[in-house]
Amino acid sequence: MKFSLTGKNALVTGAGSGIGQATALSFAQAGAHVWIVDLNEPGARETERQIKEKGGKASVLLVNVTDQAAVEKAYASPETIDILVNSAGVSHIGNLVGTTEADFDRIYQVNVKGVYLSMQAAINRMLETKKGVILNLASIASSVGIPDRFAYSMSKGAVLAMTLSVAKDYVKQGIRCNCISPARVHTPFVDGFLAKNYPGKEQEMFEKLSATQPIGRMATPTEIADLILYLCSDEAGFITGCDYPIDGGFIKLNN
Repeated sequence: MKFSLTGKNALVTGAGSGIGQATALSFAQAGAHVWIVDLNEPGARETERQIKEKGGKASVLLVNVTDQAAVEKAYASPETIDILVNSAGVSHIGNLVGTTEADFDRIYQVNVKGVYLSMQAAINRMLETKKGVILNLASIASSVGIPDRFAYSMSKGAVLAMTLSVAKDYVKQGIRCNCISPARVHTPFVDGFLAKNYPGKEQEMFEKLSATQPIGRMATPTEIADLILYLCSDEAGFITGCDYPIDGGFIKLNN
């Protein structure tokens, strides 16, 4: 079977919802034992339930990815770590002046420090077996200016830079590291954002946001998960140190 992950242990952060959940489900279907890393227990348990309902293998690790001791303890649980997907992340709306220090620190803690701690703990395990794959969630905001996304853009730019650094430093140890850069994806976060900020105008604003992609719509989490599955599979064994836009033409066709 193409893109088989049979026999592999895959850790997916933020697997309780959205892209992380779709990735966890895809990995389980491909044969991996999925380790669901999330602080949201109801969401994590729901992902676990869906995987096991279809005969897959899953375990829940309730972890705050900003806590180094907790991450290291949790990542010692699998017998090996073959794959790490860093999907956990938070967003913020605001330009430079409209971003408070507290806002900046919150985004940094999860989107930058959380990725750093997860990669560090996972690579220490991967070095035991001299193999492994890391896939980070960057963003179109890593490469182009997005209005009112100052802190978020900062964090995703850091994810891209960390990806390239790790790929360079560990390529000789059999560890691959890549990232992907999605544009807008229709997740529960988007629905919650619209309900909170545009009550009564949710559909109108959804269509407006969708139209910012040249392709005319948002991506689905499953479409993102399909690319992640490929990049984490043995079929992508010649790929490392790359960023893959999956953006409906946003970066190249909006200029």
